Amino acid sequence: SEVVVVCDFTSQHWKCQSRELAIRGFVGSHIIVSLQGIIQAYKSGITLKGNTTSLGRWNFSGSFFFSISAITTIGYGNLSPSTVAGRIFCILFALFGIPLNLVLLNEIGQLMLLGVQHCARRLEEVFRWQKKASLLIKTCALVTGLLLFLLLPPLLFSDKEGWSYEEGFYYSFITLSTIGFGDYVIGMNSDRTYPSWYKNVISVWILFGMAWLALVIKFCISFLE
Repeated sequence: SEVVVVCDFTSQHWKCQSRELAIRGFVGSHIIVSLQGIIQAYKSGITLKGNTTSLGRWNFSGSFFFSISAITTIGYGNLSPSTVAGRIFCILFALFGIPLNLVLLNEIGQLMLLGVQHCARRLEEVFRWQKKASLLIKTCALVTGLLLFLLLPPLLFSDKEGWSYEEGFYYSFITLSTIGFGDYVIGMNSDRTYPSWYKNVISVWILFGMAWLALVIKFCISFLE
């Protein structure tokens, strides 16, 4: 906003100029305070929509998604506890949650690997294949995982987030590899309405996707060695 001060007497020029500067400083300081309040509200999980606010980022699905991002060590950085009690609880939650999550991911990965090995043995028994069966099943498992965890999810992100396919693919890999830059995070666009199941499904996708990618990385390490 622009402040206009009209003075009728030349002798009062400096007084008017001082008053104008004081008013501008007052308005500017209040604008800074307002901006700081908006930033703090955003960090606290409040989404501003015109004259109304939405606390949806800390509802059950938002909190569940935050919990998954914490125990998987993705740590986007877009949402974090702001109180002392919340930070202490987050530390304790992560201390127990991260090891338990590693155990869970290992179990999921072993189940996937057992499924692949079981299918390979069945093919060997039915078609009398030996090396071909194992190679075929591993290839099918790799292609299926690529579709479920890297190639198809970007289509969902394009629909719900308005991202391009390349941005969705980038987010998928950065998330499942636990790099988690935080430049792309789901459910952050205040102009869009997200279904209640959206973040919960993505949380499950993260768990299974991380287990699958860990298997792929393990095979790559074995191949390189």
